[in-house]
Amino acid sequence: MLGRKPIKKNRYKIRSGKRYVKIIRSFFLCLKITAGFAGLVILSLIFILSYDFVTQCDYFKAKNVKVEGRVRLTLQEVIEQARIHTGTNILSANLTTARKRLLSHPWIAAAEVRRELPGSIYIRIKEHKPIAVVCLNQKFIINDQGKIFKKWEASDPENIPIINGLDITDIDIFGQSPGIVFNAVMDILKLGQKPESIVSIDSIKRIDVDREIGITIYAFEHSKAIKLGYNDYPSKFKQLKNVLFYLKKRSDFSDFDSIDLNNLNRVVINPI
Repeated sequence: MLGRKPIKKNRYKIRSGKRYVKIIRSFFLCLKITAGFAGLVILSLIFILSYDFVTQCDYFKAKNVKVEGRVRLTLQEVIEQARIHTGTNILSANLTTARKRLLSHPWIAAAEVRRELPGSIYIRIKEHKPIAVVCLNQKFIINDQGKIFKKWEASDPENIPIINGLDITDIDIFGQSPGIVFNAVMDILKLGQKPESIVSIDSIKRIDVDREIGITIYAFEHSKAIKLGYNDYPSKFKQLKNVLFYLKKRSDFSDFDSIDLNNLNRVVINPI
């Protein structure tokens, strides 16, 4: 008796079914990718439209621009330098660029720019404090840190001391340490800024530097010469105060032309 033949599976149907499932899966994958891409496009479009709306909305227009810290510069000069005006949308204003523009001005040492919602721009600057004019090959202004910050022009302050006798190598320009002579000049200028100083910086007309004999300042009315030499300037200013007090009490002494304080133990006074 012959045995029954085994029933063979329909491989064509199985393959067809798998292929159908793959097609369906691919279709849904493409659908998901298309939907995701469309969603991304719509979201980007919403962001763009929202940005345009916000940056053009009258509600966020700058109704005022506040400026603090100015001494020499006018309000209009600061606003023009920052290029942020009343009516500018504060959300569209590039504050980093505005700050860089402010710092490019020779008189501005530091700057801060920020938004104050809903409609204000706040600008705070710190100006260089001019302390003296140094004569090199040209005239330059140095600040209270001893840094050259601009070339002197006719419109710049004239009531600050003029320094003669320095060399370009004495000043901290290229990152090197300033020389001993320049440090001596700065010590005198700093002493002159103290409220109790006998020689205020406002009374100093000129500072002459001689590398051999030291520093001579010309101060007070008629630019009287005060020879200070090098070193120990606080003691020499104190001695000068005592000398001037003594001379003021002398009825037989009218005025002096110069005082030599190089040696504190031997003060030389040249009367007029």
